[in-house]
Amino acid sequence: MKKNINIINKRAKHDYIILEKFNAGIVLTGTEIKSIKSGKAVISDSFCEFNSNQELFIINMFIDKYSHGNINNHESKSERKLLLTKLELKKLNKAVKNKGLTIVPLRLFINEKGLAKLVISLSKGKKLFDKRQAIKNRDNKIELERIKKISNLKN
Repeated sequence: MKKNINIINKRAKHDYIILEKFNAGIVLTGTEIKSIKSGKAVISDSFCEFNSNQELFIINMFIDKYSHGNINNHESKSERKLLLTKLELKKLNKAVKNKGLTIVPLRLFINEKGLAKLVISLSKGKKLFDKRQAIKNRDNKIELERIKKISNLKN
């Protein structure tokens, strides 16, 4: 098993404007945590939403079946409950209902105690022109670094 687990949602920063981040725990079964510790999880297509009891769940998070599991192995794509404080849950629920924001997972990691944690963000969807502007800024930054490097070599 891998020691340092850090599964990142690379699409999140491209598709969303990140407003605020939260660390959340996840309710998992034994085979799910073993599979995550093996690095076999994907969060790029997932999102978070509230159910009728005001509990936050992550939807579409893929955790591959554990290779040494038996008939009690977990489902690959199922809803998993997220653990946050009441104050954080109220804040997120209010923002999602009133402002039309969305909750997106950014990073899945294992902390020093061996528990799976999820960094989620309160986000606003980017428009197409925002994405184009971000790509343009990134390309300009790369070009500027290249020019600086060439000028340093000449001196």
